[in-house]
Amino acid sequence: MRAGLAPGDRIGVLLPDGPGVHAAYVGAEKAGLVVVGIGPRAGAAEIRHLLTQTEARALLSPARHREHDLRALAASLRAQGVPLEHHFLARGELLDAAHLERDGGEVDAAPAARRHPTAPDELFLLNSTSGTTGLPKCVMHDQRRWFEFHRLAVEAADLSERDVFCSALPTPFGFGIWTSHVTPTLLGAPTVLLPRFDADALVREVEARRVSVLAAVSTQFILMLESPALAGADLSSLRVLFTGGEAVPEPRAAAFEERTGARVLQFYGSNETGALSRTTLRDSRELRLRSAGHVIESMQVRLFDDAGLDVTASGRGQPGCKGPLASAGYYRDDAANAALFTKDGWMLTGDIATLDAEGVLRVVGRKADFIIRGGKNVSAPAVEEAVCTHPAVALAAAVAMPDPVFGERVCIYAELRPGRQLALSELVAHLLAQGGSVEYLPERLVVVDALPRASGGKIAKGALREDIRRRVAAGT
Repeated sequence: MRAGLAPGDRIGVLLPDGPGVHAAYVGAEKAGLVVVGIGPRAGAAEIRHLLTQTEARALLSPARHREHDLRALAASLRAQGVPLEHHFLARGELLDAAHLERDGGEVDAAPAARRHPTAPDELFLLNSTSGTTGLPKCVMHDQRRWFEFHRLAVEAADLSERDVFCSALPTPFGFGIWTSHVTPTLLGAPTVLLPRFDADALVREVEARRVSVLAAVSTQFILMLESPALAGADLSSLRVLFTGGEAVPEPRAAAFEERTGARVLQFYGSNETGALSRTTLRDSRELRLRSAGHVIESMQVRLFDDAGLDVTASGRGQPGCKGPLASAGYYRDDAANAALFTKDGWMLTGDIATLDAEGVLRVVGRKADFIIRGGKNVSAPAVEEAVCTHPAVALAAAVAMPDPVFGERVCIYAELRPGRQLALSELVAHLLAQGGSVEYLPERLVVVDALPRASGGKIAKGALREDIRRRVAAGT
């Protein structure tokens, strides 16, 4: 406020997971600002896009992020006309004012203007989600939806101030928001924070801190099961694992329950929709591990066919929803919102699911062209667009490669220009030099003479998915 930021102004926050990022979010909320949550794995291109798209007036970050000089990046954005007037620099963990300075001069020390705390129904957070253009979209959040999410989580898992929470998710994203920033705070429950995900460290912290509620996507709890630190570890304090972000692998979820004694629960939905269904401690093990649970009472859920019409209760379709858990959609992105919503206002998930007469929802596939790597949606068209900037690549197709730990990894099939060769390491170095995000990096490259075509002339991705499944199964 002393810097002259006004209620409703956007402030980019790029900080490691820890106490400081939560202090920054609360400070912004008290000042009436809108946080632009930037994930710690974001590359320079994503950071630029988010600050430009939201017209952020301020950025709070370290001077450097991974290999990126953020002072220089902020200066270049200002030169391009982005109204980024202030760059606040965090030194180490942001614990108090002594760890914060302003790039280019001191902030006016005059008394702050009158406080304007964010109201529950006002925009307080913009966070990113995968986009099909190669750049993320910004999802709009108010506090009211997270208050409702909190109420449902408490009810589902009998949460209280006696619990000890630990969230393995990055703070800016929806799963991380409610499990580390909202619910533990409203309960007054202690929360264990790790600066980055590390399976061995997570096992040790759960044991040492007597964590009772853990939040992790499937990849993370699978890596915990594979961790050498698990042997002999006493995880008897753990009573609940919240997971989601992808189809939960039943055998591994069952193994986690058997090893720890915790029960695996989930909310099914997305950053945009919030949750459509959930499982609770009252549900049977079969329901918890083999479905996405019952539709949430306060949410309206329908299944749509390709023509936008309702499907029968026994049929398959794309879930659409309305209700208090849904976001307001994408920030300043009419084209993306047109694809997200039906004409009469139902928000679509991009999945294919069934919904039975008892209101139990089961996800059976995905409608959108995404690769779900460790719970993170990776847009295949975005990967393809980036890969095709390499001078050796004539045409590329990104598909999901099955993986026992991450669920899926990014595989690229590529046609090369005549006389050219390309190795995976060379392609990855090229994408990193462009400021690409880590999640979008290909993890396998298959060079082919010609990509298969479907009857309509499009690349036959179904044939490529089958090919990579065969290669993985054969170990080639």
